[in-house]
Amino acid sequence: MDTFAHFHNSAASDASAYPRNSTASAVELELTIERMSYGADAIAHTADGKTVFVSGGAVPGDIVRAILTDDSERFSRVMLSEVLEPSPERVPNPLPFVALTGAAPWGNMTYESQLREKRAGVISALERIGHFSPNETSKLVQDIVAPGEPWGYRNKIELAFKRTGRKTLVGMYAPNGQDVVRVKDCPLLDKAHEKIVGAVSGALSYLSGSHELDIERIGIRTSRRTRDVEVALWTAPGGFPRAQVARVLEDATDATSIVRVMTKGPSKARRIAGVERLSGAGSWSELIGDECMRVSAPSFFQVNTKGAEKLVELVLFALDIRDSDEAMDLYCGAGTFTLPLARRAGFVSAVESYGPAVRDLRRNLETSGLENVDAIGGDAGRSFPDTNADIIVVDPPRAGLAPDVIKQLSEQSARAIAYVSCDPATLARDLRRFVDAGTFYPISVTPVDLFPQTFHVECVVLLQKVN
Repeated sequence: MDTFAHFHNSAASDASAYPRNSTASAVELELTIERMSYGADAIAHTADGKTVFVSGGAVPGDIVRAILTDDSERFSRVMLSEVLEPSPERVPNPLPFVALTGAAPWGNMTYESQLREKRAGVISALERIGHFSPNETSKLVQDIVAPGEPWGYRNKIELAFKRTGRKTLVGMYAPNGQDVVRVKDCPLLDKAHEKIVGAVSGALSYLSGSHELDIERIGIRTSRRTRDVEVALWTAPGGFPRAQVARVLEDATDATSIVRVMTKGPSKARRIAGVERLSGAGSWSELIGDECMRVSAPSFFQVNTKGAEKLVELVLFALDIRDSDEAMDLYCGAGTFTLPLARRAGFVSAVESYGPAVRDLRRNLETSGLENVDAIGGDAGRSFPDTNADIIVVDPPRAGLAPDVIKQLSEQSARAIAYVSCDPATLARDLRRFVDAGTFYPISVTPVDLFPQTFHVECVVLLQKVN
């Protein structure tokens, strides 16, 4: 049952939207949903053309009734109260998980609709933010790639830990991002391990009955390929019942690794103070193509293994690597692109600023027997390699590339750059900066759906040297 809205068969008498007063304090609008934003909200327009952001689970094609929550000169915000006429793109009976948590904000849309909206969102960002013309985007943006299944694709999830008095709640955040709701399983997690959520929740709730656990969050990583399962408890430094926690979690989950990640500092700038191995290997491994990578709990790793393989495939194909090439890999993490680059190119300069990831990278290089990589720990701008690379890979965080990095990249003699982006807005901004610099121009933008049931989308961009 769709708990976001109640369906009935009556159509709205005016699909273009009109306001009406339902009570003295509430204003209602009837709207036709046109498209999705880059977020959980849908987008509609009033009869006079004003943009309206609709929260609460509307999908393109719905005719809805919604309550006005915020009204500014440029746009309005409303909350869905009733679906008057459901769209053909609406899933009739979405999983209860969709309404219960905020982890699948697009989970009530058909998957075909999700793919179409994501590709349209990339085009929109390139035109609005990057100032590329519709003619340019029609040539640039390729068909979106769906590398795996729409559910059960994640190798990692995070659980929230909330303690009120003697009561402990372990679960996932509700759609409002504040409340924590208990869940027995997570349909986004690899299906072979989806029951581990309930097991971890039960174990920690049991432990909380006899121990003052101060846990910030819980990370769970699983692999169908290596059968590794890691449970990471994020806490502040200080006393902790290590032996008891390890024993109970081992019995409940059969985890191959249980670790404690200690952090300190202000909430918006937490830093790693240390990692303790409570049980097992102390890290997690995954197979990506022909490479076996080992990753520590604090290190970033793509949550979609099949999706990560597709990104590597697209990058390698775009760069057309020669064995004599010198390569550069910025924001390289634990080596997702570095390792396959090193198999094909003559030499790779790999740069990563995050300490745990640098250590993972060096360990993965040693395990793989690769000696043609210079693993550089440092900021991409300040530690930019002093080399003349033939090909370059950049995979920055959501904030994109800093202006000084774009400047240094634009001065390179490389024939091509592969830019892997997780945010269409910062990607569009950066591509415009490359174009304005005049030395590299985007040839193709391929959206990849690494995050089904959400609005997030990854892109692989090929930039070539301007002749």
